[in-house]
Formats: sequence, C-alpha cells, structure tokens
Amino acid sequence: MGLRDLKEDIKTIYEKDPAATNIFEIICCYPGFQALAFHRLAHKLYNWKISVLPRMISNFSRFITGIEIHPGAQIGKRFFIDHGMGVVIGETTIISDDCLIYQGVTLGGTGKEHGKRHPTLKDNVVVGAGAKVLGNITLGNNVRIGAGSVVISDVPDDSTVVGVPGRIVVQKGEKRSQLNHNFIPDPVSCALNRMKYEIEELKEQVKELSDKK
Repeated sequence: MGLRDLKEDIKTIYEKDPAATNIFEIICCYPGFQALAFHRLAHKLYNWKISVLPRMISNFSRFITGIEIHPGAQIGKRFFIDHGMGVVIGETTIISDDCLIYQGVTLGGTGKEHGKRHPTLKDNVVVGAGAKVLGNITLGNNVRIGAGSVVISDVPDDSTVVGVPGRIVVQKGEKRSQLNHNFIPDPVSCALNRMKYEIEELKEQVKELSDKK
C-alpha cells in the first residue's frame, strides 16, 4: 500500500460521490475508503505469507467499517465501495479496475471447494445494493448488476442483469427477451409460462366443447 494508491482512491471518491467535499471528510467518514486502506495493508502481508496478522487487520476493519474483505482478495485500481455496510468480499475474489459496489453486496462462494471459488469482476463493473454474486464466475467489462439480484452464472461484456436468479435484460445496448431462459435459467418464469400455455390449451378445449353443444 503506497501513498500513490491512497491518493488515487481519494480521487476516485471525489469523482463518483458528489457528497464528498474534502480529503479530511473522506479519510475520517468514508468506511469504503477506510476498509480499502486496511485491505491494501492486509493483502500485502498476506502475500508475504504472514499468518494471523492479515486476518486480524481484516477483522478490525470489519468492526469499524461494517465491510468484510478477506486479505486474499485481489482488488485493482480506483475501486469504490459506496456506503458499504454489510459488504462481504471472499478470499479468491478478483476485482479489476474502476469497479463500484454498493452496500449489502456479497461476492461469495457456493460451497466448501478449494481453489478459485469466488467471482471475478472485470473493468468498470457496477454491483447494486444487496446483490449477491456467487461462485467462480466472471462478470465481463462494463457489466451492471441490479440491486437485490442473485448472479450465479457468467455475464458477458456490456450487459445489464436483474432478478433472482439474475437474467440479462440488456446486452450491448440491445434489450434481451426475459423469456430467453437458455442463457440464465429462471425457473419461476418458466413455471409461469408453462401455466400460461396450459391455460390457453384449456380455453381452447372448453371452446370446442361449447361449440359442439
């Protein structure tokens, strides 16, 4: 963690948060900045194979900021956590440059498997409040995840995802049909569509019987 990194983090907050008024306020009152500063230190110690101390720093950071970042997580430049309470970032998470996440976001795993088990966020990804991105999946460049969504599959570049489970509604500026279930399965919509078709068939049968009378 160098002075240059801290200056860049502060500049990022100025650019992305209109409420930021001065450096002293950012250092003292922005938990996202504080958690990231602690993480950069903990991550450096983690890479040096120092045991226990990185996790102690991470736990202290969680205590004062409400943001939990495992020391093993790899975080790129100009990362901003807005508000931040309840954010959880897992050990093997990889976050590239210029990403933004909001409060309540989880970048987590889906089981007890070893190795890479947390998400990878490429450049310029935005994850809305309360969203859950789970497992060893990749969110492509310029992806937008809607608030409260649950994402469990890879998302290609320039896409917008909403819902539970998450489904792509916009890709490269074009709207995608929400009935395109072969891309990201949506069992609730599938069940509703099946009921719709069955109701239509029943209506046709009732009409046929009425006509015969």
